Amino acid sequence: MDRDDLCYLPAYRVLELFRARALSPVELMQAIIARAEAINPNINAFGDTYFDEALVAANASENRYMSGEARPLEGVPLAVKDVQRVEGKRTAQASLILKDHVDDHSDPMIERLTGAGAIIHARTTTPEFALSGICNSRLWGNTLNPFNPDYGPGGSSGGSGASLAAGTTVLATGTDIGGSIRIPASCCGVVGYKPPHGRNPDGPPCNFDTYNHCGPLTRTVRDAALVQNVVSGPHPLDHDSLREHVVIPDDPAPVGKFRVAWSMDFGYVPIDAEVRANTMRALEVFKSLGCEVEEVDLGWGPECDEAAMIWYGCMHFGRQTIWHAEKHADLMTDYALATAEAARTLTLDDMARSWEVVHAMYQSFGPVMENHDIFICPTNAVPAIRADHDPFDTDFHIDGTKVDAEFGWILTHQFNMLHNCPVMSVPSGFAATGVPTGIQIVGRTFDDLSVFRAARAYEAAVSGWFGTAEGRPGL
Repeated sequence: MDRDDLCYLPAYRVLELFRARALSPVELMQAIIARAEAINPNINAFGDTYFDEALVAANASENRYMSGEARPLEGVPLAVKDVQRVEGKRTAQASLILKDHVDDHSDPMIERLTGAGAIIHARTTTPEFALSGICNSRLWGNTLNPFNPDYGPGGSSGGSGASLAAGTTVLATGTDIGGSIRIPASCCGVVGYKPPHGRNPDGPPCNFDTYNHCGPLTRTVRDAALVQNVVSGPHPLDHDSLREHVVIPDDPAPVGKFRVAWSMDFGYVPIDAEVRANTMRALEVFKSLGCEVEEVDLGWGPECDEAAMIWYGCMHFGRQTIWHAEKHADLMTDYALATAEAARTLTLDDMARSWEVVHAMYQSFGPVMENHDIFICPTNAVPAIRADHDPFDTDFHIDGTKVDAEFGWILTHQFNMLHNCPVMSVPSGFAATGVPTGIQIVGRTFDDLSVFRAARAYEAAVSGWFGTAEGRPGL
């Protein structure tokens, strides 16, 4: 097996080879590191790297396999987003303000992944404080899309999506408060899973915010299940963590006569023509699987975006920019300062009224899901935004319609508002620019299993992604 094929192996296959003694953790880690050293300078998906430590850990993993003491994810290379705490490592949140901050403990998700044997070899890039759908900061610079460097990888887990697409990690983590797992999953052609809030335990203050979720980015649906089976379930330090530990089976039941609801635009979001065409082709795949596919009208409107922006400004996501700007405005990005300025104008009444919008959204979505097993829509309204995208551009258009440059090109934050609905983004095709597109598979509240069943069936029907050189970036 050549190095490129080795670096694109899915985690489940890596573990099979490790157990069969057909591949060693050291051999894989050496290949991943060599590829990262060759390719990462071109895409800038990594912040800090721990290559020497990772090789030592890989050697220890190899010994565990030899002694029969291997753990569930033993020896699998893992890249962790630079907003999630890792004990003994700095978590800068892509900010010059926090560039020297070192954590004394790991967040629950990271604790469980490393406890299962995964080896952290790198931290992935993100915008400052994970604020945006771009992936550009003063600390880490600009991350580029491996499929086309004129475009960005999306954000805020952009480095995680880009590193998976580039073959410089096997697993990656993300956080998602407005689409930050799913946006880069779509832009980079990978799988991203936003579980119901509390399914995966998290650290403060993120676990207090119902819009917030932590979860996996992977190259296969089965790998996302591997991660979920390790990290989900109650944690003694997260009071919001759900008591139920949902186990995703290796071979989920077929979708059979699944009832699929879909909407292209929620009734108000302009959609790029290529995204529209690829979404329709994906729906045809579900029809070919025997699913009943029905277009629905949710009756949503721009008030959804407005309510989301209010919530972000009133919660820690926005308030921290105010606190930092009071002392360190000179170190902050323009978009972080603009967030602080917008957040200062909001009141508690604004936040309370945003709840009314969320309630109204579920009054239409809940009844739809009573009669359907899953809901499908595009992940992003465009294949990807350009690498130099300005999230505060006042003249940003989609298909001839002016939209908000931060919220107008995504269809993700609506399901952070409906935070108990599990959502997975999977690839739907490519645009003429070579950049991938994606669809979201949304489940009923807390129904992780139906989302994974649908995603696995779809993945099998399209023969997966990244399995051959034709489906990978031409790096």
